[in-house]
Amino acid sequence: MSEKRTAPLAGFTVVEHAQGVAAAYAARMMAAFGATVVKVEPPGGSRLRRAGPLLTREPAASALFHYLNAGKRFVTCDTASATGRGLLGELIGRADLLVDDTPAPRRAALDLDPDSVATRHPQLVFLSVLPFGATGPHAGYRACELNMFHAGGEGYLMPNGLTLEMFPQRPPVKIYGHFAELVGGISAVCAGVAALLAREEVGGQFVDAAVQDANVLVGCFAVQRRGDGVLENRHGRSFKYGGVLECRDGHVGVLTLEQRQWEGLVKLMGEPQWALDPALADPLERGRRGAEINGHLRAWAKTQRVEDVVRKGQALGVPLARYNEPADILESEQLKSRGVFEQLEIATLGKALVFTAPFQLDGEPLRLGRAAADPGSDNEAIWCAWLGHERAELARWAGDGAV
Repeated sequence: MSEKRTAPLAGFTVVEHAQGVAAAYAARMMAAFGATVVKVEPPGGSRLRRAGPLLTREPAASALFHYLNAGKRFVTCDTASATGRGLLGELIGRADLLVDDTPAPRRAALDLDPDSVATRHPQLVFLSVLPFGATGPHAGYRACELNMFHAGGEGYLMPNGLTLEMFPQRPPVKIYGHFAELVGGISAVCAGVAALLAREEVGGQFVDAAVQDANVLVGCFAVQRRGDGVLENRHGRSFKYGGVLECRDGHVGVLTLEQRQWEGLVKLMGEPQWALDPALADPLERGRRGAEINGHLRAWAKTQRVEDVVRKGQALGVPLARYNEPADILESEQLKSRGVFEQLEIATLGKALVFTAPFQLDGEPLRLGRAAADPGSDNEAIWCAWLGHERAELARWAGDGAV
């Protein structure tokens, strides 16, 4: 590992041969940790380049693609040909870690069978990122965000809480965006980095990361309760009181799990008589009277301003926060101070703020350094300058820059 605390993967090379969100996010986080990440795309580019929402339509510029692929280098390679597969193999031979989401049954045809790769590159960490893992009855299944979210069990438990109260007939739903796949990517990058840490002792490894497994862990409490004989459902999952509260000018979320937090909430509300009932000092009694407490909480919240509730509540140790609009996030003084957004120059769009990571390393924000570029924009630098192929050879492979 690099001695530079803010870029612990500096000096490592990662090859990303992937089409999906989870694998791309895992490689993106490695780029944020300082690794050199080379993304290998088919001629014409990844299908994610055309995924919505679009920043521009002509030419199509996907916000999702730009988010997932900032900080990387871009080469094209037609693995349907023997030449393309040979080039990919050469590139993998220069790498410390390979991120791949090729469906398991198709890997052998691309010379990416894990056993064969391990034989050729014994020090390589092969990070497989697939919906249901690389082995087992579902290893060859394709999946999208919707069925990944439900395959992990979380969809069965939604909507719950206040949403279920307001819309009791609403069917199971999913969280907006690519929650399940990003969770899979987080799990994968943790597993991949762990394998890199162990490489000096054990050599290269095949690391099998399954998006479904990662999402089962999101609902770990439901799994735990199932072990106790209780099958959780969306009607019983919500906390008995608290949650989303509507204020005069917006909403806050509040959840008091500890006695001191409840006492802080009582002080925040001005110690109303109903909250001073000695029976409510017992958390079990508060649970039994949750509906009554919620009625008081909601009536009080509607008289308050969000900023006042958050400032005073946090000073009293009450776990609560504002429900932000996107513009509020960009203007947040806390996030500006932490430096979690980086300004990057995006072709056809100009300068844009791009979220890097929700944490710092050694007190410093992570940096991506460059925006996503066109397919094959680094072909000459990688195939020629790095691997030693002639420019004329590159031109014969594809005049449009694709290999």
